[in-house]
Amino acid sequence: MAVEVVGSIGIGLISGSLALLAFGSDSLIEIMSGVVVTLHLRRDSSGSNGLGERTERLTKFFLVALVPIIGGGALFSYFSGLTPEPSLLGIVVALGAVIIMPVLWIQKKKIGRETSCAPLSMDAVQSATCFLMSVALLGGLLANYDFGIGWADYVATGVILAFIAKESMDAFRPRQD
Repeated sequence: MAVEVVGSIGIGLISGSLALLAFGSDSLIEIMSGVVVTLHLRRDSSGSNGLGERTERLTKFFLVALVPIIGGGALFSYFSGLTPEPSLLGIVVALGAVIIMPVLWIQKKKIGRETSCAPLSMDAVQSATCFLMSVALLGGLLANYDFGIGWADYVATGVILAFIAKESMDAFRPRQD
């Protein structure tokens, strides 16, 4: 996951791909969510509940903050005429996520169900969302790389932004533990 974050954000900055930047930013938020789940699973360690709650609030804040940042960046780039460069490395990162995320999704869902761990089951949903975002990212990057369709990056960014907005709204819905 850390490779996904560093790769997506680094390659996104180099190539000018907002879709890669959005994907990497969301992956960073997922890592933070994973920390919350880990803290929950280690509940017996002293202070983990309070730290877990603070980390969860911070994760929600960052997730919500991504929406205007990514949206504003996309609008600025589009209207200023910036076009992303094709990126073979970005395609490799996206392809890796397309392959790995379904495995994580299925395993987290299975373990969450077997252990009746609601946070792990919720984290599985984030892995499913990440898979769908990686498919959108891969499509946009391939269209730009193979056919020179730079605006496909904006379409992929829009799809990723829609997923992030939905995750943001879901994050603030009351949990039914």
